[in-house]
Amino acid sequence: MQDVVEGALATILRFPVKLTVAGRTDAGVHAAGQVAHADVPTAAWIEFSPSLLRRLAGVLPADVRVIAVGPPPVGFDARFAALSRRYAYRVADTTWGVDPLRRRDTLHWPRPLDVDLMRPAAAGLLGEHDFATYCRRRAGATTLRTLLRLDWERDAHGILVARVEADSFCHTMVRSLIGALMDVGAGLRAPSWPSDLLATAMRDPRVTVAPARGLTLVSVAYPDSAALAERVRHTRRRRTARTIGR
Repeated sequence: MQDVVEGALATILRFPVKLTVAGRTDAGVHAAGQVAHADVPTAAWIEFSPSLLRRLAGVLPADVRVIAVGPPPVGFDARFAALSRRYAYRVADTTWGVDPLRRRDTLHWPRPLDVDLMRPAAAGLLGEHDFATYCRRRAGATTLRTLLRLDWERDAHGILVARVEADSFCHTMVRSLIGALMDVGAGLRAPSWPSDLLATAMRDPRVTVAPARGLTLVSVAYPDSAALAERVRHTRRRRTARTIGR
């Protein structure tokens, strides 16, 4: 998605544009609430901003939309100013399958899942941990994260929806957590198994990475404008300390 929007902006503005996004998504993952910023010369902003949304709608593919643009508050950084990222994962374990209108963002699971087993398993993962078990490690990157929310519920149509929120996520972390919890819901693992794996501090091949289709980046939370610059400094310091400390 990022490169598609960058290309569209370059076509309209007639110079290369580099976006900084709040959260990178794996191939096939949806983003309904992505946030990004870019450095644009003042003269170009004055010239193109009144018609930018309309122009973007004309050059972007049908499955990508930019719904708002504007000058950011002083100190804003789409990535480092974020307080948290929120995701939703949709699973249909219904015998009749997936609603055709939601087939692109909902995973069909062929076996019944017990949400009463999945909820305590999810609760055991909350807090700050080394999530190396659930991440594909990248050189020089830490796998320490603070998981703020991870819970499951069934909607009015019986679809299981996981709500996941953290200060940030490492590569494949959300889908790996979902895969482990679905194994619990299917009766293949004990409810304590996902949290027990945290102690290994290394990628576990028994953890299944859930398919990308069911996952959507829902929103990104930011502090008030007055706290943006401090949040950026705090995030940069914390990530540096986490990486050095590993």
